[in-house]
Amino acid sequence: MAMKEVIIYTDGGCRGNGQEGPSLGAIGGVLLYPAANYRKEFKRAYRDTTNNQMELTAVIEALSMLKTPCDVTVHSDSAYVVNAFNQGWVDGWRAKGYHRGKAGELKNRELWMRLDELTRRHRVRFVKVKGHSDDALNARADALVNEAMDEAEQVGGV
Repeated sequence: MAMKEVIIYTDGGCRGNGQEGPSLGAIGGVLLYPAANYRKEFKRAYRDTTNNQMELTAVIEALSMLKTPCDVTVHSDSAYVVNAFNQGWVDGWRAKGYHRGKAGELKNRELWMRLDELTRRHRVRFVKVKGHSDDALNARADALVNEAMDEAEQVGGV
């Protein structure tokens, strides 16, 4: 039996990333199920986070939505996420117990471990998308991130 095809666009962002004081981040994504002509979107805001944590969390959230093993193409404008898989960094980290060896501690270790686990449940291919380009679905994922942050700022909490 063939695996269900799913096309995913994710984005993550953070206002106040790397600055002193509080930060506000968010994730957004679009999941497409071509065979069913179905589309699902998600967004969520988080306090006290980083841009990289949000990029990772967005892909984790999207893959966590899949109920059965799928043939997945993840589109992301995050070189951090895409290169980690396409250039084999994750395989090396896993072999070293999710550590960078002599390079030191792996930042966002728990998120990388969770994402690695999820990618091994499915057949996943990562595609780098140029951020803020003319890719409509990447732009939609970015808009969802900003909507989530705007909504969180309006209510004063997450």
